[in-house]
Amino acid sequence: MKILVVGGGGREHAIIKKVKESPLVEEIYALPGNGGIAADAVCVNIGAKDIDGIVKFALENKIDYAIVAPDDPLVLGAVDALNEVGIPCFGPKANAAIIEGSKIFSKNLMKKYGIPTAAYEVFTEIDAALEYLNDAPIPTVIKADGLALGKGVVIAMTREEAIDAVRSMMQDKAFGESGSRIVIEEFLTGPEVSVLSFTDGKTVVPMVSSMDHKRALDNDCGLNTGGMGTIAPNPYYTDAIAKECMEKIFVPTINAMNAEGRTFKGCLYFGLMLTPDGPKVIEYNCRFGDPETQVVLPLLNGDLLKIMMACTNGTLADTSVEFSDGAACCVVMASSGYPGKYQSGYQITVDNDIEAEVYVAGAKLDGEKLLTAGGRVLGVTATGKDLAAAINKAYANVGKVNFENAFYRNDIGAKALKALK
Repeated sequence: MKILVVGGGGREHAIIKKVKESPLVEEIYALPGNGGIAADAVCVNIGAKDIDGIVKFALENKIDYAIVAPDDPLVLGAVDALNEVGIPCFGPKANAAIIEGSKIFSKNLMKKYGIPTAAYEVFTEIDAALEYLNDAPIPTVIKADGLALGKGVVIAMTREEAIDAVRSMMQDKAFGESGSRIVIEEFLTGPEVSVLSFTDGKTVVPMVSSMDHKRALDNDCGLNTGGMGTIAPNPYYTDAIAKECMEKIFVPTINAMNAEGRTFKGCLYFGLMLTPDGPKVIEYNCRFGDPETQVVLPLLNGDLLKIMMACTNGTLADTSVEFSDGAACCVVMASSGYPGKYQSGYQITVDNDIEAEVYVAGAKLDGEKLLTAGGRVLGVTATGKDLAAAINKAYANVGKVNFENAFYRNDIGAKALKALK
């Protein structure tokens, strides 16, 4: 089979490496891919949001199956467009991808169908939002309605921060039109858990849980990022909590989407907060998380492509999905200064004796050389019999990847280890 993967980050590299293991695969194309992905797939310089270009390429190259990985092309209707020309896809259609594309849609969906989430108010006018903040409980959470590269959420610890966030989104258009409508919601407390799930619109199969580390610096300090590392499984996510989430959140969400005529097929990501009142949904994503994918897929036993095709074909209930009992840790190596200003163009070298997966996110090829070309450059992922072993192995191998101005957190997984004790 000829496989097309839309996207060009670390998540896509992890998907490609796993899909490549399938005996069904003859060739993989990545649009646009990156310098590191080029070692595992044929990279073609067509942007992930160029829907017409993607469809044209897929037809000309007789693609048998497409995997649309990022949120933007899903929300823009890449799956719809590929389906229209007869190409089956992994990923939701646009009318289901709205579960991530609009925070207001997802909050209203949860309210309508009794799915536990934070209390909230929706605002389309800045004056009404600012007036509401006069008496709103603080801390509070301000969210841009639309996609904002994972950065459209502000946790405001003071009233001034809340006002600044509203002005930034609605007045200064920090996130473009994504911030023209906002959600102001209750601040929840408790451990956060990411649960990615396979679904064919009828059956939902959760993957192994994970824990993301969003802040740039050790001890959860510094600015929010796209994610500085992850571990799996998440020790806070017990069997009892998993059962409760399945009954109160996962299945009801799939049923709610069906009831709305928006059947969801693909990977539905549940961002959860384990509050004193039980698990609640912080956010939905309509695709694999990044960098959660980099620790979840290495623990998957079996053929990822077959599972994806079962999601497309509606046969997930008859398909084996199993994860190993071990653990995984991904340490993201970034360019110094990220998520602010940083410099790129430095050569990346990897020692021959490395004993970990390297998933490349921001890099380009210059002849034979691999050069840094992004804030988050790559993720070093190791697996082990338990979490401590996976963490130790990941950090031992971080030292075998080198580029000028590299920086990374030294405490990925530390909080999880503490929880295990």
